[in-house]
Amino acid sequence: MMRTFSQITSHLFNPLFMPLAGTVAYYLVSPKYNAPEVKKSIIFAILIVTIAIPILFFFLLKNLGWVSDSDLSKTKERRLPLLIFIILNYITIIKILPNSASSELNFFFVGIIGALIACLIMVFLKFKASMHMIGISGLTTFIFGLAVHYEINITLALAGLVLVSGAIATSRLYLKNHDGPEIIAGILLGALPQFITFTYWL
Repeated sequence: MMRTFSQITSHLFNPLFMPLAGTVAYYLVSPKYNAPEVKKSIIFAILIVTIAIPILFFFLLKNLGWVSDSDLSKTKERRLPLLIFIILNYITIIKILPNSASSELNFFFVGIIGALIACLIMVFLKFKASMHMIGISGLTTFIFGLAVHYEINITLALAGLVLVSGAIATSRLYLKNHDGPEIIAGILLGALPQFITFTYWL
């Protein structure tokens, strides 16, 4: 039962989904007016660039034998996927986000790139930080920033994200995908870049 729960949790909260989740959360929380067609086009474009294309790249790399599983459990296998994801998020910043006229959303993706670069550096140091925790902690920190910036009460949503973070950490530990230091490193790598970007938009 616990194994099934852990596997479902790991798939539902895959770090690939976090950029899209942050974008949707921004549009739900922000009081700024954004034309519905603009929001839909940006969300759709981010879905393609940060989810669909990375999945296609994963299957390509798997068929080439360069990665062995979706968890990228071998540290050295993370190098190319992380580099690809950094490039795709950079493309998002320069090609998609200018249409949103949102500095908050722009710096959210800057924080994501910062976390990915830090994770890649860790890989070269032969340390495998949890990308699941990077994703959920970065998302939680960004939404916390939005709550402070717009002075809105979304305590329940933040509490839910903290609970989800705990569930993800427990799942990754139970499945033996990571140990404690890798989980903690993931939390820090996800949250700190977002906190740093606060100085530019909060």
